[in-house]
Amino acid sequence: MLPQTSLQLREYEMALAHTPVLLDELLELLRPAKGEVAIDCTFGAGGHAEAVAAALGAKGRLIAIDRDPSVAEYFRDVARATRCACELYHGNFAEVLAERDDASADIIYMDLGVSSMQLDRRERGFSYAYDAPLDMRMDPESEVTAAQLVNTLPESELTDIFRRYGEERYAKSIARGISMARRKQPLTTTCELVEIIKRNIPTPARFAAGNPARRVFQALRIVVNDELQSLARGLEEAYRVLRPGGRLAGMSFHSLEDRMVKEFFRGHAAGCICPPGLPQCVCGHEPTLRVLTRRPITPRAQEVEANPRSKSAKLRVAVKL
Repeated sequence: MLPQTSLQLREYEMALAHTPVLLDELLELLRPAKGEVAIDCTFGAGGHAEAVAAALGAKGRLIAIDRDPSVAEYFRDVARATRCACELYHGNFAEVLAERDDASADIIYMDLGVSSMQLDRRERGFSYAYDAPLDMRMDPESEVTAAQLVNTLPESELTDIFRRYGEERYAKSIARGISMARRKQPLTTTCELVEIIKRNIPTPARFAAGNPARRVFQALRIVVNDELQSLARGLEEAYRVLRPGGRLAGMSFHSLEDRMVKEFFRGHAAGCICPPGLPQCVCGHEPTLRVLTRRPITPRAQEVEANPRSKSAKLRVAVKL
C-alpha cells in the first residue's frame, strides 16, 4: 500500500534508503569469508556493507569509501554492529583506491549512481519529485552544481549532455527551452527545470511511463559528479589493488555504466587478441579475470515490487586470476 500521510511518506523513504539492492545475489557471488579484506567503494547508507562486514568476522576488515560526508552517521551504526575492523574514507573512490600501494583486497564492490539516501534528502536537489535547489552534488564541497551547468553552458553543449548521458530523445528542444528561459532569469530550483522540460517536449511524451524529467536530471547528475570518468579510473584501480582470487563487483543503474563494467570485464577476461586471420597467436595475451556472470544479474519481481528503485539494477561480478 502506498503511503498516505507525510509521516508515512517519510517512513517509506527511510525504508527505501536502507534497502540494499540485490543483496542476496551480491553475497552469493562475492562469498565474503572470515578474515578477509573488503572495500565498499560507495558506502551510502551501509546496507551492503553491514551484511558483508557480518561475514568478515572479528579478524576481517571493512574499508568504506564515499564522497558524501553525511554517510558518517550510517558508518558509525555499521561499525558498532559488527565485530570486524572498520574504516571510512571520504572522497572519490577512484582517488582513494589510487592511494593504496598493495594488492591486498579480497573483495571490492561498487553500487553506482545516486543513492536513495541522497534522493530522499530534498535539499540535495537530486530528485525531480521535490522542489529544491538545483544542486546534485554528491560531495557538497565540490564546486560545480547543476544550476551552474544549465545557466552557463552553451545550448549545443547542453544538447550533447542530455543526449549522451541521458539518452534524451528531445535533447535539442529541451536545451533550447533552457537557453530561452535563462535569458529572463537564472534557473535555481528543480521545479523550474522540470517545468521547462515539460514545456519543450511533445504532449504525449509528458504522459509516457515515468517522469519526463528523469533523463535530463540523470545526465546533469552524471556530469556534475564526473561519474563515468570516475568509474573508468575506479575499475582500473580496483583491479590493481585486488589480490589474485579476489572478487570485483559492479552494480549499475544506467546503461552507460553497465556497458563500461561489461567491457572492462570482457577486456581482462579475453585470451588472444590478435587480429583475425593470423595463422598463430603472436600477442601472448592471457586472461586475468574470470567473469562469474555471463549475463548481468537483475532483481527478482518480488524485490522490484518491494523496492521499485531496484528495477534497473544490473550486477556483474568477476574474479581475478
